[in-house]
Amino acid sequence: MTRRAPRILTLPVLGALITATGFAGPAAADPLPQPVFVDGQAQVVPEFADQSTWIRERLWVETEFDSDGDGRRDRMHVDVTRPGPTADGLKVPVVYETSPYYAGTASTERQYFWNMNVEVGAEPPPRTSPPPITHRPDRTSVSTSEVGTWVPRGFAVVHSDSPGTGLSQGCPTVGGANESLAPKAVVDWLNGRAKGYTSAVGGEPVSATDWSTGKVGMTGTSYNGTLPLAAATTGVKGLEAIIPIAPNTSYYHYYRSNGLVRNPGGWPGEDIDYLFDYISSGYPETRDYCAQHVRVDEMNRHQDRATGDYNDFWAGRDLLNQVRGVRAATLMAHAFNDWNVVPEHSVRITEALKKQGTPVQQYFHQGGHGGAPPLDMRNRWFTRYLYGVRNGVENDPKAFIVRNETGTSELTPYADYPNPEAEPVTMNPLSGGGLSSLARPGSGTEQFVDAGALACNASTLATQESENRLLYVSPELSAPVHISGTTRVKIRLAASKPAANLSIALVKLPWTGGAGCESSTRGSTTSVITRGWADPQNSRSLRHGEPLEPGRFVELTVPLQPDDQVIPAGSRIGLMIFSTDHEFTLHPEPGTVLTVDLARTSVELPVVGGPLAMPICAEPDTGPTVVVGGIDSGVPNRSLTGTCTVNDHILDTEEWPNHGQFVRHVTEVADQLVKADVISPRDRADLVRAAARSKVGK
Repeated sequence: MTRRAPRILTLPVLGALITATGFAGPAAADPLPQPVFVDGQAQVVPEFADQSTWIRERLWVETEFDSDGDGRRDRMHVDVTRPGPTADGLKVPVVYETSPYYAGTASTERQYFWNMNVEVGAEPPPRTSPPPITHRPDRTSVSTSEVGTWVPRGFAVVHSDSPGTGLSQGCPTVGGANESLAPKAVVDWLNGRAKGYTSAVGGEPVSATDWSTGKVGMTGTSYNGTLPLAAATTGVKGLEAIIPIAPNTSYYHYYRSNGLVRNPGGWPGEDIDYLFDYISSGYPETRDYCAQHVRVDEMNRHQDRATGDYNDFWAGRDLLNQVRGVRAATLMAHAFNDWNVVPEHSVRITEALKKQGTPVQQYFHQGGHGGAPPLDMRNRWFTRYLYGVRNGVENDPKAFIVRNETGTSELTPYADYPNPEAEPVTMNPLSGGGLSSLARPGSGTEQFVDAGALACNASTLATQESENRLLYVSPELSAPVHISGTTRVKIRLAASKPAANLSIALVKLPWTGGAGCESSTRGSTTSVITRGWADPQNSRSLRHGEPLEPGRFVELTVPLQPDDQVIPAGSRIGLMIFSTDHEFTLHPEPGTVLTVDLARTSVELPVVGGPLAMPICAEPDTGPTVVVGGIDSGVPNRSLTGTCTVNDHILDTEEWPNHGQFVRHVTEVADQLVKADVISPRDRADLVRAAARSKVGK
């Protein structure tokens, strides 16, 4: 049977018709109200906005799985709110949100979290679960979020409890397959492919095909933002668009970092088994079964708080491994200062979606956890993909970023994220605490001592002299620097013990925000630009860590969290290397000594404009022409970003191991200058010729 699509009216067209004819045509007998679109967005329609006419239903949708072991397919608790005219034959698309939180959550008292004061690599003492969540069988609805936004605009809104929570059957699995298949079943029900009933057991059939067009968009924040993506990985037909906000796309990346046990910001000691307890609000008669089979037999057996290694348990809860199934147009939203669900969760997924051709748009802001895109952006997305209105959203810029670092807040469009004009700039830490892209790598080794359980937060380490960190700081920026993408730190180090935390932060100085021992560095008002963590034991493999041999060096690359930030002129950029991060890592006994090899340690910073855009020339060379090792090339010594000039990038006063390396360096700089239209190809040849004639490196 072919479904009748709703007739689409736009106000400008309707107005033109009335003006041209003088009347709107013969009156129809009580025509159904229709959705209205202006500037590509669904508008509030009075007949849809009248809450007294809204239709509310509650039902249970049968899934294709039995996760609570009772021999019956689990049913999901669902509620529907739709415009009154859908009772008379109007069909509308659906905005759908599902969550494990709607029916309540468990205690967050610290006594129910894992003990953080343990050695890195050691088995921790057992954890105590919080008291059970009170079951609420009297609930008559799931949620009312999104209802006031979308029902007046001509959408139905659907909510559901996740498996094993509220009045949904099954077990909570925190990223298991049933969390993907449960919303899939609801989408199938909206398309007539799954069964709905008036009760959790037995009941009368309930259908949606008389009011649903079958087109569904999902949204939500945090855990609720994870589930739209999880549903989309199933490839379910009818799920046309999703707007995940701060989604957790990998529980390994949520509770671990590059082999290191790490907690989400603000929740020291939280792990996946605690999150199971936190959401387990389902039917009391199945809770013991779920706790044994999911939390004990699966999570506690495989989560591995001793090594932090990646394994098949974590791989099964990583949506990147299932992203090929996603066909739903995705508007991804995240904050660059989200230290709960860190921004890599969204960036890693959007990169994969772009590669496979799934429609993607990204919205970022500079705040903390959560933060939905503006309503007009979400409206355009759902209007385009649920109602099929050709509003051109697919031709909009691929990334929108809230810029407020150096002035008023402004939503700024970009061709993509990371910024296509960003190029890596290698900055080297130098003996004495310098950090520069205009200097050869430092030499020798430097040491620091892990403060362990006595560690203060990163704010104190960045603002006070301390033996508990190494800090390398650039000259003052003479112009703003725009960072866009993922900073990577290559480091060669040794430790005095078989295991140690490794924490790295890129900071902006002078420091703003609190600088006390307990001052949080999780928010957007601190000077942490970005940060990352890693286990040196996993330098070769994420799946198989190797105990460190005291004094033996290992090399690893640590990706810091993705960022897009403008660092203002007058600031300095600092690279801080430390061990225990009081806010995020385990707290071992203090005293581990870590040694860093400066010659094999560097920062790869994604800078818009590349190396020529780094304004860090403390003493700029302002001569009229470019002089290379005493050879005047005759090429004008043009100004670059800030106070820097071409001469500052030649580095002919540095110690080079041989002449060939120096000539190659000048050639690379000359190529960058030509690409940036600073010099001509003829100038390039003159620069390379002067480098070849010089005695630098000989």
